[in-house]
Amino acid sequence: MPGLMIIAHAPFASALKAVAEHTFPDCSRLLEALDVAPDTPIEEVEAQARAMLARVRHPDALIFTDVFGATPCNVAQRLGDGTQVRVIAGVNVPMLWRALCYATEPLEAVVMRAVSGATQGVMQVATSKPQNQTLKPGGNDQAKHHHQQ
Repeated sequence: MPGLMIIAHAPFASALKAVAEHTFPDCSRLLEALDVAPDTPIEEVEAQARAMLARVRHPDALIFTDVFGATPCNVAQRLGDGTQVRVIAGVNVPMLWRALCYATEPLEAVVMRAVSGATQGVMQVATSKPQNQTLKPGGNDQAKHHHQQ
């Protein structure tokens, strides 16, 4: 079971971890997050990331990062070896949830599932008008103090 780690611009990494914990309350033992502040030297970010990686590796780990080519991704690339430590850039919630759903699978399978979750989770959503339901006389929901709209 690979450990999971997020390295992203502050406060995105911790926000993603909070979303993950909301849906998967027991994921804390699998998932670590490192927020990269804009003024933090890359050497300091790398040292923090290496310490975090040592805690999550089992012996494999998957590192998510937000933007390819930015500091968080560059640090993640220094940690990744392509075998036991893999890196995926462009992290989003569907990707993270998919990885957590299948975290008991081998690293390669988790990587494939995470990438497919990311791409399948991004779609254009058509807006639709509310359904045209005829109102019944006396059926005013507002009068009944309903909070749904």
